[in-house]
Order: sequence, then structure tokens, then C-alpha cells
Amino acid sequence: MFEIKKYEEENKSDWDNFIKNSKNGTFLFMRDYMGYHSDRFIDNSFLFYKNNNLVAVLPANINDSTLYSHQGLTYGGLIQSYKLSTKDVLEIFDILNDELKKIAVKKVIYKPVPFIYHRAPSQEDIYALYKNKAVKIGCNISSTIYQNNKIKFIESRKSGIRKSLKENVIIEKSERFDLFWPLLNQNLENKYRKNAVHSLEEINLLHKRFPENIRLFTATKNDEIIAGTVLFISENVIHVQYIVASEKGKSLGALDYLFDYLINNEIYKKQIFDFGHSNEGMGEYLNENLIFQKEGFGGRGVVYDVYEYLID
Repeated sequence: MFEIKKYEEENKSDWDNFIKNSKNGTFLFMRDYMGYHSDRFIDNSFLFYKNNNLVAVLPANINDSTLYSHQGLTYGGLIQSYKLSTKDVLEIFDILNDELKKIAVKKVIYKPVPFIYHRAPSQEDIYALYKNKAVKIGCNISSTIYQNNKIKFIESRKSGIRKSLKENVIIEKSERFDLFWPLLNQNLENKYRKNAVHSLEEINLLHKRFPENIRLFTATKNDEIIAGTVLFISENVIHVQYIVASEKGKSLGALDYLFDYLINNEIYKKQIFDFGHSNEGMGEYLNENLIFQKEGFGGRGVVYDVYEYLID
């Protein structure tokens, strides 16, 4: 009844159309997004057909003898048609595992799409993971706001807003990734000894490909960027991909003012505002200062899980 095929470039149109009409896909799974780092990851994505109709896809790559879903993405997992039943998903995992045996894959690392991105309930894959004796090996906690049930900002966030208003800080949508990226990388280097996951060239490329989904907002004082954030915008969720403030921006409460604008003006009319996780080491380390800031805006916990199971 089911057929599995490895993704080839000739499947691009079918893949992209399926993502747009799936119940749990986002723009991160479009091939023009996944392809930006194809030099770093060996793509081994799959398409699943039922009676010759495409009903699911799995964004994935292989590293050594492990299939990942997907190392280059924040989340992955099985992207499903609205028509799939739980029994169907169990069968899809069976044929996937049979295919992986043939190509000598011994282990699967699986990052399901968090439920906040679902257009309809889509956790049949979590049940399939349980049936395959998967073990949770990572648990990153994100700070998330439901726009129809917001928690009030704490006083320190409100104080920052008042400072910015007094200093005439300006919030605006920007295209100046070239000015924002040095500030971002300098901050990441100082704090964590690393740069942003995306290079300036990569984020410019992705913004060009997905101008409505990738947005930069900045806080400026006297035409100087003192804070900013890059947003990844999907159908239901505004996700904060990067946050940074200069020392001046911190002293003027620029991020408080910026996020007050983004959250409380509901500029894109999305149901959910997600700050992203505050962890390192697959959730083992919690950055308490970072999550305190996010929770101060009313963010509360949503987990981004990671599972592992062995191919028998």
C-alpha cells in the first residue's frame, strides 16, 4: 500500500507543494531553505506514497551510519498529510526502517515538529517513536506566548520600555542585515566564543528566497542600531531566531521596547510568539539569565524534544 522513495531534485515541485498543504510543515522544509547548507549535510530525505499519492515526507540527512531529521534544522520529523491515520504513520515507520536497513543505517536521531507549529494535531509520529522504543536524548525548553492568553510583562521589562520611550528609541523593520550581523556576531563571540549559525551571506540569501518569512526588526538611536531581532515567521508562529543588544541598547532598555512592539502590536496577527530555547548541550544546561529575560515578557515553557532509536 505504501511506497518509499529517496528525494531527488526532480521531486522539488512535488515536495514543496506538499509542505505548503501539509498539517505540520513550515517554510524551513521548503527545498530552497534546506538547500542553503547542502554542502555541509548529505541529504537523505524521503517521500512516502499511498496508492501513488504523496502523503508524507521526511527531511533528513545521513552522517556515518545515523539518519538525522535534520541536523541543519531546528526541528524536523515526519511531515504529514491531513489524511494520514495513526495506523498509516506506524506503517510508514516500518517501511522507513526497512529501507534504512538496506543502506546500513543503524540509528535514527529524530526531532519532531513542536506542536505549536501544527495546523492540525500531528503527534502520530511521537506514538510511532514510542512503538519503536525510542529514547528521549534531548529536551530544550523554549519560552512561548499565546496571543489570546498573554501574561503581563514583569516590572523590569516595563521599566526598560519607559527608558526607551524617554530616549526616543525608534523601532522599525529593516533590510540592513549587513549592519546587524557584526553586532550579533560580536555579542555571540564575547558570550559564547562562537558566531551565528547563519553567515551574513546565508541569511541574505535566505531572506531573498523567503522575504515574507524572514524579517529583521531593529531599535535605533540617532541612526545607530542598538538592538535587534531576526524573526522566522510561519503560518501560526513568530519565532525569534536571533536577539542582540549593544551596551547602549541594554542601558536604554531597547530590547524591552522592541519586544513590546512585536508582541503587543501583533504586527503579523499570528497566534503564537516563540522566543526559542535557552539551552545548551541538548537541554542539559539552562541559561538562567536568558530565560529570565524571555519569561519576563510572559513566555512560558514549550519543549523541543530529540529522540533516538536503533534500527534492529
